[in-house]
Amino acid sequence: MTDLKALETSPNGTRLDLAEFLDVVKFNDQGLVPAIAQDSTSGTVLMLAWMNRDAIDQTLASGLVTYYSRSRQSLWQKGETSGNTQRLVDMRFDCDADAILMLVEQTGPACHTNRPNCFYLRVEDGQVVVHA
Repeated sequence: MTDLKALETSPNGTRLDLAEFLDVVKFNDQGLVPAIAQDSTSGTVLMLAWMNRDAIDQTLASGLVTYYSRSRQSLWQKGETSGNTQRLVDMRFDCDADAILMLVEQTGPACHTNRPNCFYLRVEDGQVVVHA
């Protein structure tokens, strides 16, 4: 079993079995973990969605990012209907194994609103402003 505390002091290059590591990922009560998509070139944070273990497995197998839709209660590959896909460049877990960061190559807009990313609502002077 993977000891997250021991990893804090492990040297660079330390390797772990992926299946064993996924056993310690802190999925919530619905079996989900938050997943952040970031553009691998620009560094722009594109979106936050949710993944279960099947979504992680499918993403790693295909190279195309798959999420879990809480509203539809099913897996969905980003871009399967819109064509706005995310190709996985790198997948990382945070130190607590309770969040995923995916560096992606985004094709088209990332947000379902047709904006480049989902974080277009900016707080300015006590107001929320739509900001492209």
